[in-house]
Amino acid sequence: MTIKHFLNLEWKQFFRSSHWQKSIALNIVLVFFALYFMLSFLVLGFAVVPLLVKFAPEQEVFVVLNSYLFYWILAELFIRFFFQKLPVMSVKPLLTLNVKRSKVVHYVLGKSALSFFNILPLFATIPCGIMLMVEGYSVSLALAWIVILLLISLTINFINFIIESYSAESELSFLPIVVLLSLLFGLNYFNIISFTSIIGSGIIYLANNPIFILVLLACLILVYNFNFKILRQKLYLDSSLKSKVQEVNAANLAWTERFGDIAPFMQLDLKLIWRNKRTKSSALLMVVGLLYGLFFYPQPMYADMVYIFPFIGIFVTGIFLINFGQFIPAWDSGYYKLLMSQNIKYEQYLRSKFVLMSLSVIVMFVLSIPYVFFGWKILVAHFAAAIYNIGVNTHVMLYGGSFNRKKIDLNQRAAFNYQGTGAVQWIIGIPLMILPVLIFALFYLLINFEAGIAVLILLGVLGLVFHKKLMKYITQRYINSKHVMINAFSQEN
Repeated sequence: MTIKHFLNLEWKQFFRSSHWQKSIALNIVLVFFALYFMLSFLVLGFAVVPLLVKFAPEQEVFVVLNSYLFYWILAELFIRFFFQKLPVMSVKPLLTLNVKRSKVVHYVLGKSALSFFNILPLFATIPCGIMLMVEGYSVSLALAWIVILLLISLTINFINFIIESYSAESELSFLPIVVLLSLLFGLNYFNIISFTSIIGSGIIYLANNPIFILVLLACLILVYNFNFKILRQKLYLDSSLKSKVQEVNAANLAWTERFGDIAPFMQLDLKLIWRNKRTKSSALLMVVGLLYGLFFYPQPMYADMVYIFPFIGIFVTGIFLINFGQFIPAWDSGYYKLLMSQNIKYEQYLRSKFVLMSLSVIVMFVLSIPYVFFGWKILVAHFAAAIYNIGVNTHVMLYGGSFNRKKIDLNQRAAFNYQGTGAVQWIIGIPLMILPVLIFALFYLLINFEAGIAVLILLGVLGLVFHKKLMKYITQRYINSKHVMINAFSQEN
């Protein structure tokens, strides 16, 4: 089976899938963003050399330019880890045929080399090389420099997959890469190890001695072969049939019985959260959300920016609401057919989600009370944000969930997994985060701080007053979309 045949199979799979037919608008948005970033990198490539000439006229442009490449490499590692995924293809049907596993693996790895993340840097490096030639540098030097950056980018591409393969099984899989990049940045920032000068000098030496570019090529081949071995070892039909044996820790969920008829659903949600990687990461991120205010409140420059207090409060008290609520009911997509075939009331199912999100907001507000150390206005803003989250944002989340049409595999990597993410998750951010800040800012500027806080609390209270009517409307939305969701969750994304 040739590479051409692989491409033909993927082309048919892509355009025949229901996901493509239902997500044309989202694909158009993604194309728009791709064009935007390509244009931005193009402008950056043509502008960076003239800017360096203007602001550092006493220094050699090529030296200054290469001294910043350390930060470029750090940024590329960070962005690739969180956003780039290894290209995949449906290999299970091929494993029963007379197709060499090595050919399949080479195809997948070769496909990754043509990733948008590898093409995008060229929109900056090629124009930058042209501007170096305009400044009087030789053509051979500029071309060698472009090739060096291309090889570095491809090497980072395959290093990223190695890091992902070893960290994907951990709960907070992003922690090792964050610690590593922070350590490298800190060592350079405090001049313990000057990576800027080491990498800058190394690239300059390679550009002046192109024969040594073969060292970079050897590194690229090395990481490619390492990736090849990792993937080839996993490419067996029975590897997907192996089950991981682990001890089950039963938690005491008797306290949920006080919530009456929704208690069974709450127990199912709590078990789902604790027993699966993806949902467990949503709960563990509550710690990150709780500490979010420490990025702003200790800084004197933010002390007078009162209008950002509600935004931080919405995020801090609603971190679980945001991470868990945006994928309702996709969390249950694996057994949604079974759930909908039971003799249960849909309103009970949704009310259990509402209570769970509301409880998380209350807990997060209580835990955020120590922020009063930075001022009483912060505590008041967090309180108003918590009321707004319970009265308004919970209903917004539940309503937005009625538009979810993408299945989620709970056994996939825990953090920064974008499976199940669609246009709904982007659009819902407007009423969720931006609208309350705009409302507060309007009344804060027109009247005062207390007026803005009062309006947020009033909106939250109104949401609680009309809770039953809102839930009735939202429940009807889900009932009307039930069969559409069942069909969508039966599809592979």
